[in-house]
Amino acid sequence: MLNIVLFGPPGAGKGTQASFLIKKFNLIHLSTGDLLRSQIAAKTPLGLEAQSYIDKGFLAPDSIVIGMIKLKLLENTDANGYVFDGFPRTVEQARALDLLLDENNTHVSGMICLTVEKEELINRLLSRGKTSCRPDDQDVSIIENRIKIYHDKTEPLREYYKAQNKYYKIDGTGSVEEIAQRLSDKVSML
Repeated sequence: MLNIVLFGPPGAGKGTQASFLIKKFNLIHLSTGDLLRSQIAAKTPLGLEAQSYIDKGFLAPDSIVIGMIKLKLLENTDANGYVFDGFPRTVEQARALDLLLDENNTHVSGMICLTVEKEELINRLLSRGKTSCRPDDQDVSIIENRIKIYHDKTEPLREYYKAQNKYYKIDGTGSVEEIAQRLSDKVSML
């Protein structure tokens, strides 16, 4: 089973490249944001519990997010693998994911990190902000803060996967096709 943790700062192209990986390798996309929204919309017990935190301005706790991922794994026991997008975000979450995958007789194949220079990320997000109408993609100070938070939070995760020889850095600049080819080449080797 092929299980990819896809990482990169805001604007690195994770969503675009996740779509490519899913099609090319017949994987299932596990976006924690999508999972939370679908569970909340379906008013499942986990969704209702998550909503109670979100309504108070908090993030859903790890136990809820991990529970949602566990359900998704159980629903797709015949999957070729997964692209984890937005999870794990901390070393604690990475350890929980390792345990969960171990229960399903599989493991993280690799953490692939799309790297893009800060100036390019800002330009991409400002450009996206013109079409997406997302306010967080239209303010340079907010964008810079999101990038800083990403780097501060993911540094320990990078080291966690490096220690397991599962960390792979991919240049996230160039055309969508060029980046997809670099990803494909790396994933084919996992």
